[in-house]
Amino acid sequence: MTELTELTAVRLLDGYRKGEWSPVEATRAALERAEAIQPEVNAFVRLTAEDALARARESEERWRRGEPQGLLDGVPVTVKDILLLRGAPTLRGSKAVDPAGRWDEDAPSVARLREHGAVFIGKTTTPEYGWKGVTDSPLSGVTRNPYDPSRTAGGSSGGSAAAVALGAGPLSLGTDGGGSVRIPASFCGIFALKPTYGRVPLYPASAFGTLAHVGPMTRDAADAALLMDVIGHPDSRDWSALAPPPGAYTDGLAGGVRGLRVAYSPTLGGQVAVRPEVARAVRRAVERLAELGAYVTETDPDLTEPVEAFHTLWFSGAARVTEHLGPHQRELLDPGLREICTQGARYSALDYLAAVDVRMDLGRRMGSFHDTHDLLVTPTLPITAFEAGVEVPKGSGHRRWTGWTPFTYPFNMTQQPAASVPVGSDGDGLPIGLQLVAARHRDDLVLRAAHALYEAGVASAGRLRPSGS
Repeated sequence: MTELTELTAVRLLDGYRKGEWSPVEATRAALERAEAIQPEVNAFVRLTAEDALARARESEERWRRGEPQGLLDGVPVTVKDILLLRGAPTLRGSKAVDPAGRWDEDAPSVARLREHGAVFIGKTTTPEYGWKGVTDSPLSGVTRNPYDPSRTAGGSSGGSAAAVALGAGPLSLGTDGGGSVRIPASFCGIFALKPTYGRVPLYPASAFGTLAHVGPMTRDAADAALLMDVIGHPDSRDWSALAPPPGAYTDGLAGGVRGLRVAYSPTLGGQVAVRPEVARAVRRAVERLAELGAYVTETDPDLTEPVEAFHTLWFSGAARVTEHLGPHQRELLDPGLREICTQGARYSALDYLAAVDVRMDLGRRMGSFHDTHDLLVTPTLPITAFEAGVEVPKGSGHRRWTGWTPFTYPFNMTQQPAASVPVGSDGDGLPIGLQLVAARHRDDLVLRAAHALYEAGVASAGRLRPSGS
């Protein structure tokens, strides 16, 4: 039973098809793993075991009849507690959200999973309203790293990353407004994709506006492509959702990287100080892309540091999402969130529009860059996981989480697809991530290149077992 938690969704489905195991067995195994890891890493805000087993039994019967409901029938999945899941409160990591309510609607991505027969085993942790790059909140406490529980899992989709890394379901839905699927994927040694904005519809609309994306967090790129084939379709509730993709992402995985023009930017033109172990691991992976037939050049995009503009957009969104709270509710907020909300409320409409201008110019420059480069490769982060329970590494001199995430948030501003691929570990055994970025709407290229790294053995599948086992 335990070995089922170490299988990808693709492999689970193949086993269902061949009768090697059943959705009920896989769901029980995932639930048992979730319960086992919870005391160590705190990945979940709630488990939905009764409902999950009921859905698994229904799936098992469909597979017995040879009539699976969809592409993910019977696969255990988890959902970040930012996204609506029918029948379960969505508290967004906040004591200020009242758990009493109807909770009778699914977010678009969750609805697509339900239509395809996926089995929801639980909601995963998030910092309050997903506001920062680590996962701790007044509501659910600190989420810890699967490789070293004294370290952070990253954020804001840290619970999802820890759950996938330790085998509590092969698939999870996360959200990413400045790196929030890629940061924890890098720290926890899994794969995550921030799709092109609008490719995965979002409802309710995020207060952080068009910075916020929904994306897959998975064991590997093939599972992410499969998940994108399910969730990457429009929903009438999202006015900014894109039209359906031209084809299945899974069909394009085998294309490889031969002939692709890859730009490798190790430090964004000297703007970022990257830890040597991280730099070495990413460079080795880039060299492998060249061996696989990619045309690799070391060059930098025209990516002038946009952090102040990002802060204007991000802090304004935080102020907007909390503006309805009364004085007592505000006292319940994470102190760091309270601080950025106060700052965000001071910005004028002209300040906001000036930040939008910076964003549009950044998008224009990256569009030009991709006229001559199919992919951009960078480290996902310049560091590996640091102490849990703090927003920034001690002694770093950074004030906010954006100080140590310079490779991630710019691509939320440009709305481009970007993924984190695990490509090694440091001397402490902590995972290192490589980031792949493509032009808007070229999610297929990101998935193709990531899959090539997995096929070549450069990328690994995650920890899968608690550190004490």
